[in-house]
Amino acid sequence: MVNTTDAFMAYLQKEKKYSPHTINAYLNDIANFQSFNKVHFDQNNIEKVNYSQIRTWIVSLVDNDISNVSVNRKISSLKAFYKFLLKIKQIEVSPLLKHKTLKISKKIQIPFSEKEVAEVLTGIQNPSGFEEVRDKLIIDLFYTTGIRRTELIRLKGLDVDFSNNTIKVLGKRNKERIIPVLPIIKEELSLYVFERSSLESIKDKEFLFLTKKGLKLNDSFVYRLINSYFSAVSEKVKKSPHILRHTFATHLLNNGADLNSVKELLGHASLASTQVYTHSSLSELKKVYEDSHPRNKR
Repeated sequence: MVNTTDAFMAYLQKEKKYSPHTINAYLNDIANFQSFNKVHFDQNNIEKVNYSQIRTWIVSLVDNDISNVSVNRKISSLKAFYKFLLKIKQIEVSPLLKHKTLKISKKIQIPFSEKEVAEVLTGIQNPSGFEEVRDKLIIDLFYTTGIRRTELIRLKGLDVDFSNNTIKVLGKRNKERIIPVLPIIKEELSLYVFERSSLESIKDKEFLFLTKKGLKLNDSFVYRLINSYFSAVSEKVKKSPHILRHTFATHLLNNGADLNSVKELLGHASLASTQVYTHSSLSELKKVYEDSHPRNKR
């Protein structure tokens, strides 16, 4: 088991090029199932399990109030492992061959309105000092590029190309993409770089966005920043960096951008991932249709 697990980890690192966080999640899921299998079936080797054993684990997870989304993720880890074992001919048939993912209710992500975004940005229209300049730039980058939170955190100074008005982003599975930035964002970037240079101490020099202590930002810091600014103007339940990414895509679609272009900007592997953002643009289209069609005139 140790050998195949090590080989699987190397496969995820070198061939799939997954991030350390993703690899740890996969290995933890596999280890958890292995522990369950040992306790309930007195079996150490999960290469020889059958689907009935896996189903028992699934039932146990659900009984312990693990959400269907989380259960599906854990099963996805197992599927990847057994797919790898098939690849290296360690097994002949995956025990998950006929497994069907658990149904999950689709939660509609409600984007911010153009008015809400404008109100936030107007509130810090003339930022002063390092923190206000940084905060405004972060909000504007989310809204004008659709960048992911982890992508923004990992941005480095060298990723900004002032001559071409672009930023280089390291996305999922370490895939790079180049995103254009608007002239106004270029100005904000220049101002931020100037303010950043005035920090007394910078420990994480390679990263673009820093705290006032010169440290790289983390996920919770960025979440709190977005939540704080948008809580002042919006009563929506979710006020997160992802909602701003969602807002970016929705507003582009509402204003005539084609789906494939939005897909490329977001860094999605397929159009299916981007189509989740179309519900709002369809609502806008329906409104225009109802307001404009002669047959709807009274």
